[in-house]
Amino acid sequence: MPRPKSDESRKDFIERCMADPESMHVFPDASKRYAVCNSVWTTDRMTSMSKFLDAYAETYNDYPKQATENAKIALRWAEENGWGECGTAVGKMRANQLANGEGISEDTIARMAAFERHRQNSDKELGDGCGRLMWLAWGGDEGIEWAQRKLEQIRNEKAD
Repeated sequence: MPRPKSDESRKDFIERCMADPESMHVFPDASKRYAVCNSVWTTDRMTSMSKFLDAYAETYNDYPKQATENAKIALRWAEENGWGECGTAVGKMRANQLANGEGISEDTIARMAAFERHRQNSDKELGDGCGRLMWLAWGGDEGIEWAQRKLEQIRNEKAD
């Protein structure tokens, strides 16, 4: 799959992605290919923005290896099947951050910890709605539980 170039407009990237031989082979259906190309564009831009913001904040990447693996499972599934109606650009960005072992800020850790509210959807099968896919994208059980512990640790250290 092609990746957006730093100076490329969204329109130009989508056109290039839609015509890319690998994209056409993996996603022969044009509407699915368009959705994937659009998702790649959005995720790339959100990741770039997050990296810029995180450059000014302390970040942490000591989350469990299984959280990284869970995010990779979600990304592989989405690459093969598309995201469909599942998730937001933020959730897709989170999956990419975790899969790449990137540092994440306290604010992001707090959002991960708050994802606990979706645990009831975590037991579904991939492809049965969006619950399991997005749970894995946010690090799964291991990622959410780490975020809860880490957030408490960070806040305790600040209080001292």
